[in-house]
Amino acid sequence: MESTVFDSDVFGKRHAEDFRQLIMTKSATAVVGAYDGVSAALAKEAGFEALYLSGAALSASLALPDLGLISMDEVLRAARTIIRASSLPLLVDCDTGYGEALNVMRLTREFEDIGVAAIQIEDQILPKKCGHLNDKRLLNADEMCLKIAAAKRVARKISICARTDAGQVSLDEAISRANRYAEAGADFIFVEALRNRDDMQRVRSEVRAPLMANMTEFGRTPQTDLIDWDRLGYELVIYPVSAFRVAAKSMQQFYQLLKTNGHARDSIDSMMTREELYKLIRYFEFEELDQTIVKSAIPSVSKE
Repeated sequence: MESTVFDSDVFGKRHAEDFRQLIMTKSATAVVGAYDGVSAALAKEAGFEALYLSGAALSASLALPDLGLISMDEVLRAARTIIRASSLPLLVDCDTGYGEALNVMRLTREFEDIGVAAIQIEDQILPKKCGHLNDKRLLNADEMCLKIAAAKRVARKISICARTDAGQVSLDEAISRANRYAEAGADFIFVEALRNRDDMQRVRSEVRAPLMANMTEFGRTPQTDLIDWDRLGYELVIYPVSAFRVAAKSMQQFYQLLKTNGHARDSIDSMMTREELYKLIRYFEFEELDQTIVKSAIPSVSKE
C-alpha cells in the first residue's frame, strides 16, 4: 500500500515502548508541552523525543481555567491531533481520571487505543487546581491506589504516571504517597511543586520509582536546567505550558500593535513565512495527492 501524508504511523510505531525506554534511561529527557497540531509539529521539528499534553495548556487554549472543566472527549480529540501531527510518543495529563476506578479503566483503554504512550492521574478531587496553587483538596491515598490499580489492570503497553499534590501537607506525606502509588502499579511518579533542591534530592533518594519533574514557569519550583535534573537522577522533565505562554504573549503583542497601528507591517519579521508554514503543515505533499488541484506557486514576495 502506498504511503501518504494521511499515515500518522500511530499503530505502526512503538510509541508506548519508546516512551518506556525514556523512563528507563539513565539520563533526563525533556518532554515538552504541545496543545494542538501546530505546536506538536514544531516540537518535532525542533528534535524533541516525546510530548506532553497538559490539562492546563489545553484548558487555556479554550479560554478556560485549569479547574477540571474539560472532558475526556476533548482531551482525546486533542491527543489524537497531536499524535497525527507529530508521530511522537505522547504523555497525556488526565487530571483526576474523570471519575472513579471504572472511569479510569475506560480512559486507559480509550487513550491507548488512539496511540497515547502514557497517561497521568493526580490525587486531587474536583474542583481540582494547578499544582502550584494553594488549598488543593486531596483524595484519600487508598482511593488513589485503587485508581492506579484499575488503570494497570486494563493497560496493555501504555505507561501510568501517578502525580501527588500532597507536598502542600508535607514532603513526608508526598513521599509516602509516592511510594504507595508505585507499589499500586504506577510506572513513574510525579511529585508536584517541589520547592527547593533539598526537596528534589530527598524525593529522589526516598521514592522507589522513576521520577518526573515539572519545570513550569511562575510556580513554586525554581527554574532548574535539564542537566541539573539529570544529575539529581530524574528521568523525565516536563515543560507543560511553556510553548502556550510564548504563543499567547506573541499573539497579545501582535493584536495590540495591529489595533494601534492599523497595519501588520511592523510584525512581519516575527512571522513565519508562507513557505515556512507550508513546509510545516506539508501543504505540497497533500496537494500532490489530488490531481484535480493545479500545483500551487508561492507568491514571489519574500514576506507577507
